[in-house]
Amino acid sequence: MTSSPERRYADRLEDFSDRHRLVVDAVLAMALMGCATLGSMLTLPGADPPDQDRTATVLTGVACLALLKHRSHPRAAVVVTALCTATVIVLGYLLTPLLLAPVMAALYWLATLTDRVTTRVYGISTLMVVVVASGISDTMDHLSLLLRTIGPFFWLLLPLAAGRMTRLRRAYVQAVQARAEHAERTREEEARLRVTEERMRIARELHDVVAHHLALANAQAGTAAHLALTSPEQTKTILTDLTGTTSSALRELKATLGLLRQNGDPDSAPLEPSPGLARLPELVSACASAGLKVTVTTEGEPQSLSPGVDLTAFRIVQEALTNVAKHAATQAAHVRFEYAGSRLMITVSNEGAAPPAVPAAGAAAACELGQNQGFGVMGMRERARSVGGELCAGHRPEGGFEVTTELPLQPYGAAEDTTP
Repeated sequence: MTSSPERRYADRLEDFSDRHRLVVDAVLAMALMGCATLGSMLTLPGADPPDQDRTATVLTGVACLALLKHRSHPRAAVVVTALCTATVIVLGYLLTPLLLAPVMAALYWLATLTDRVTTRVYGISTLMVVVVASGISDTMDHLSLLLRTIGPFFWLLLPLAAGRMTRLRRAYVQAVQARAEHAERTREEEARLRVTEERMRIARELHDVVAHHLALANAQAGTAAHLALTSPEQTKTILTDLTGTTSSALRELKATLGLLRQNGDPDSAPLEPSPGLARLPELVSACASAGLKVTVTTEGEPQSLSPGVDLTAFRIVQEALTNVAKHAATQAAHVRFEYAGSRLMITVSNEGAAPPAVPAAGAAAACELGQNQGFGVMGMRERARSVGGELCAGHRPEGGFEVTTELPLQPYGAAEDTTP
């Protein structure tokens, strides 16, 4: 926030005043005492000063001493200075701004240190006391009552207005500083959140790429080793597929790591497009070469998917089939796509032995809590929720395992994740 040189000097004076309060207050009290003393010496042309010098000096001294407590007792300082000033005016001293200097200073500090209601009450009371004292004083009998009262009225309004403006400016500066601090904290928290989200996204991508292809490569290698002596031709085919699996893994891993190296340079190498359901036949073929037979069925009218949902659907099917290849004692899996309205239901299931009986009280929580031990199901659930969908994974009552997810055709509630 920029400011004028005058404003910066005022801020420096305020800072100095806050650090050396006693010294500043003493200097101000002495300066105001000098002003009041000088004001008590002024008279109209041809008029004699009142014979009350000692009394006026004592009263102005008391008023200036009361100003030393203006920070802790601003109301008492206004009352004392107002009464002393009014008494001096009644004694016959000429009413001038110099004579009003102590009470003007007290009103200024009252307006800066107290609330609006207090300022109004004490300010109006002080105005009335001084105006009444000016009205009954005989120093300016040749002037009308209006002229004798309008001068002090406006002179005392000036410090009230100045104090109010100072209070508003301080409140404005504090509000600006608070907003700046809040914005700084918000930026830091948002940066940390973005870093965390990016780490989770990269972890999911690396898990999907590495776990899937390594699982398939392991299965293909095992199958090839088993058939090496009995079926050389089939072994050769499987080893060829193994080469394709590892090459695909290297390409996806290179694309993911290449994303981390992107620096916005237009000359940098372009990234490959994000995988989607269009690569499902390739995924089914890779699973088949690893000994896992996958059948795919589609219900409803297929609709176009947004890039984020397309990537999410492919990664969920990929991870589910990888889990079947790694953990299930079966060689068959079924993938079903169901398009209904604006939602896409995906179900990946496999056959297997019936699970142990689950108590009725725990059946409702089995879907959400039963498969949270591995990163695979956790990553699938995070992917589904990132585009506004839901995912459920658990054992089927008739045996086997099933992953069910419901995705919107267009994501909502989160930014699309279209990075491979």
